[in-house]
Amino acid sequence: MPEPLKNLLHEALVADMADCIAANAPSFDRGRFVALAADGLGALELMERSALIRDALFATLPDDFTKAAAILRASLPASGRPGLTGWMLLPVNQFIAARGPHHFELGLDLLKALTPYFTAEYGIRPFIHRDQQRALAIISGWVGDPDQHVRRLASEGTRPRLPWAMRLPQLVKNPAPILPILTALMDDPEDYVRRSVANSLNDIAKDHPDLVAALIAGHIEGASSERRRLLKHASRSLLKNGHVQALANFGFGAAASLACQLRLLNGEVMFGKGLDFEIRLTNTGDTAQSLMIDYAIHHVKADGSLSPKVFKCKTIMLAPGQSHLIERRHAMRPITTRRYYPGEHRIAVLVNGAESASESFVLRMPPLESG
Repeated sequence: MPEPLKNLLHEALVADMADCIAANAPSFDRGRFVALAADGLGALELMERSALIRDALFATLPDDFTKAAAILRASLPASGRPGLTGWMLLPVNQFIAARGPHHFELGLDLLKALTPYFTAEYGIRPFIHRDQQRALAIISGWVGDPDQHVRRLASEGTRPRLPWAMRLPQLVKNPAPILPILTALMDDPEDYVRRSVANSLNDIAKDHPDLVAALIAGHIEGASSERRRLLKHASRSLLKNGHVQALANFGFGAAASLACQLRLLNGEVMFGKGLDFEIRLTNTGDTAQSLMIDYAIHHVKADGSLSPKVFKCKTIMLAPGQSHLIERRHAMRPITTRRYYPGEHRIAVLVNGAESASESFVLRMPPLESG
């Protein structure tokens, strides 16, 4: 069983943090920091632990942020010398997020300095929230930085809907200010950075689907294989939702002269098992067709209504008169993101975003064991 995430911040790590800071600030009260940061640490969850350590930094670093920032910067690794790194820097992010926005350029520069050793995407967001125009003017200058982590911070830190982080409502409403950053990084040499760009565009597409589809249409012609992969990953939500322009961007037009048959091999599924099914596609026309095949499971909700979830299946090119058989098993087992309810569900085949066949099946739950 994997170690709980909260255990990434522990008393030994607090002691190591104290050593790193004390080595660069003789007046730093190491003992007080350790006592405050470790007091009740074991009973807390990850972000609560980080906040406790952040509060210990508040209590033991200088109140003057300029002086505190100098100590933290000096405590980062340099020239082979050990320093603050990895999860030690989560509470440092929180410290900078709280105090740094009042010292704008200095705070952002400190986050830029620490991001090669741990992501600063969470610490940067209060700066954007406080003064978006000023923050983005600085962040935009990072797209050409020689360090890949800094370049990624420019895209990841500005994501409107970054998971587990402060939402940026201004950018959710109007993402135009960050589009120059994302387009500048589309052809970044590091896949690590390009994936971040794709995720940001996918975020934006949830609120502005036509905007992202049009942006991708303007950058796909003559695209390298790397950029094309980025653009397709950025379009994943649009493609699942059958957005017409997004489908057309990748050569998936409306399927015509196509026969689609869906066959269920088991019409009843016991929870914990799987739904077995076959999809047979036949091109009855006289031209080849590029087909993106997905399927949607319409799950029963607590109130008896159905809620669809789309799953990727296969992409094929079908010649005139050609048939293609797809065999799949869809597992119906416990997952943390969904609660299952018994009853009549539905599976639908989606071809180039359009529903082409569907069948119903029944999900049964095992009887509760008597005590």
